[in-house]
Amino acid sequence: MQITDNTAVSIHYTLTNDAGEEIDSTTEGEPLVYLHGTGNIILGLEKALYNRSVGDKFNVRIEAADAYGEFSDDMIQVVSRAMFEGIDNVEVGMQFHAAANSGSGVITVLTVDGDDITIDGNHPLAGQALSFAIEIVGVRPATKEESSHGHIHGEGCNH
Repeated sequence: MQITDNTAVSIHYTLTNDAGEEIDSTTEGEPLVYLHGTGNIILGLEKALYNRSVGDKFNVRIEAADAYGEFSDDMIQVVSRAMFEGIDNVEVGMQFHAAANSGSGVITVLTVDGDDITIDGNHPLAGQALSFAIEIVGVRPATKEESSHGHIHGEGCNH
């Protein structure tokens, strides 16, 4: 069976950056299981997997625009410490989930200067091309419930 929209797909992958540094891998654990065609993985990888089958192994490089997007200076801003109500010690490198006009995301604290805190709303991998070594280990039709919910159920369920 080939990967098409509304198929439950299981893959092993190793993700590296342009310097060859490993960022993430599933090869020593459970595969990533997702519903294809619903935006549950980055667009470039979803496109690269389309029409592939179990047993396929390949390498693909995904440009930043089709991964986590280009880095945007507009996503860096200085906010007041008051924005971190209930957090006593805000430190460089801390990450928080935040709501924004474009949906929710993660912000990273870049600097702390008194009551001024500089945050970055870019994804940590924004602006980077990503390389994947892929092995497809499972493909099956999604159930009606999975299709309607937009994610797979059962083993590897992500809800």
